[in-house]
Amino acid sequence: MAFITCRDAAFAYEGKTAVSGLNFEVNQGDYLCIVGENGSGKSTLVKGLLRLMRPQSGEVLTGDGLDSREIGYLPQQTAAQKDFPASAFEVVLSGRLASRGLLPFYSREDRKIALQNIERLGISDLKSRCYRELSGGQQQRVLLARALCATQKLLLLDEPVAGLDPLVTQEMYRIINELCREEGLTVVMVSHDIQSAVKYASHILHLQNAQVFFGKTADYLLSDAGRTFTGGKANA
Repeated sequence: MAFITCRDAAFAYEGKTAVSGLNFEVNQGDYLCIVGENGSGKSTLVKGLLRLMRPQSGEVLTGDGLDSREIGYLPQQTAAQKDFPASAFEVVLSGRLASRGLLPFYSREDRKIALQNIERLGISDLKSRCYRELSGGQQQRVLLARALCATQKLLLLDEPVAGLDPLVTQEMYRIINELCREEGLTVVMVSHDIQSAVKYASHILHLQNAQVFFGKTADYLLSDAGRTFTGGKANA
């Protein structure tokens, strides 16, 4: 069974259906990009995948040994979150919270895993610095290290390059691609950057308050939705 399977799923926000007709799956090693215009249901689906919302109809299943608590999540940040007064190490370490259960303190193993992921992303020089003093790109690396502390299986990234300059954006894409292609992590990423989405992703899920397309990136580029959304022309 796939890591994540959506079967005829729909999600509602404040009583109104936000996205429907969801039939897709995420398998181990996939790099899935979720694309669509603003308000198309992407953020609502993310909440559903994280079990923060129940489906209005249909079902969302996890399988192949994946527990929903094992999803490493990198959210979009609010201004208040960017100003968080903690060290980079403390932020990364907080990624171990879900694995703690009822235990009140971080273990030696938790700290070891946090340090390993800090080194993994090349931010050892930032670990003692205050998070709110870091640049946007540095903060995103810290948050990615935090997400890695929660999982060895699947990363869910919500607009991970939003607001970053072009050079930092490309470096983030390189890191994410390496985590998937070389380290075997499964990636699900919400993105407005359609050109980079089709460059890196193995699969595309296109939403427009309903599922417009799901499949391999090569097939998406040949579809009417893909040709239109990437700046081409739809098939006649």
